[in-house]
Order: sequence, then structure tokens, then C-alpha cells
Amino acid sequence: MARCRANLAGAARLVRRPVGEAIPTGILAGMSTPETWLTPAAYRKLQEEYDTLTTAGRSHMAERLAEARSHGDIRENADYDAAKTEQGLMEARIRKLRHLLDNSTVGEAASDGTVQIGSVATLMDEDGFEDEYLVAIPENRVPGYLLASPEGPLGTALVGAVVGDDVTYQAPGGMFTVTVLAVRPYEG
Repeated sequence: MARCRANLAGAARLVRRPVGEAIPTGILAGMSTPETWLTPAAYRKLQEEYDTLTTAGRSHMAERLAEARSHGDIRENADYDAAKTEQGLMEARIRKLRHLLDNSTVGEAASDGTVQIGSVATLMDEDGFEDEYLVAIPENRVPGYLLASPEGPLGTALVGAVVGDDVTYQAPGGMFTVTVLAVRPYEG
């Protein structure tokens, strides 16, 4: 059963799945609204960032805008324009975080031997170099693993592969082939 090891109070959705059942994600799952897989740690990190931006971040922006307004005419006030631009970027990040938190599955990948969202795949490239890749979106980035986004060329090609498969994919640098040496669910 896929489960979350941490208490995720306020989690948008904690989905428990039987062992072996793949975690659906976005277009790969044939859904009209993308669903994103997040590790419990990534979910907590995004929730903390959201909480900080919606409280301290907004307070700071309000103070910055008030100070910029006090400098005079806002039509020709570069500090005010910069603060408004920064506020817009912060609000866009808040919206993105809210979307990710509301439309994500928090849990662990199944260990059925196939590469899926949430798997760590050990790959060997054409030159004989081995690397471990976490197949997940960038918000799940973990030190020590390279990241293969399921929407990227390598991640898309890897999903569904098993140990021993040679996977060929087209990337901006050309055609590449990797061999899947090992597959395991990410445990972190």
C-alpha cells in the first residue's frame, strides 16, 4: 500500500493505493486536469513555502508598496513599479503552489518492477556510465539523484520500462539510448 510516512495535516489529498498499483499523473494517466505525484517531503516543503508567502511574504509586500507610495507620484516611481512587479511574481508563485498542493497525490511509488512516477531507476548510458534518476517533477528534486521529469524526453521514455530494457529517446542533443539496470520506489 502506498502510504505517507509523515503526518500531513491539511493535505489536499492523501491517496492510499494497493501494492503494485501505479500512481497516475497528468497526461500520462489520461486525465483532463494534470495530477502530480509528490513525495511527503516535497509536499511539506511546498506547503511551508505557500504558508510563508501568503503570510510574511504578503505583509512584506504591503509594507514595501506603502513605502514606495510615500515617495511621491506613483506614475513616475521606479521603486513602486519594481514592487508591483515583485508582488505579481510572488502572487503567481502562490497560485502555482496552491495548484500543485490541490492537484497532487502524496505517497510512494509501487514496487512492481516497472519504472513509474516516483521510481528511482539506475541507468547505464551508451558510454558505460551509470546514474540514478528519480522519475518525478522538479518539485521532488532530491540531492544525490538526477531528475527525469515525466513530461521530459527521458522520463516519458522510461515510464513503463523494466530492468534490462534498452530505452531510446530523442533529446535536443540527439538520439540517446540507456539501459535500465535497476528499478525501485523512492523512499525518502
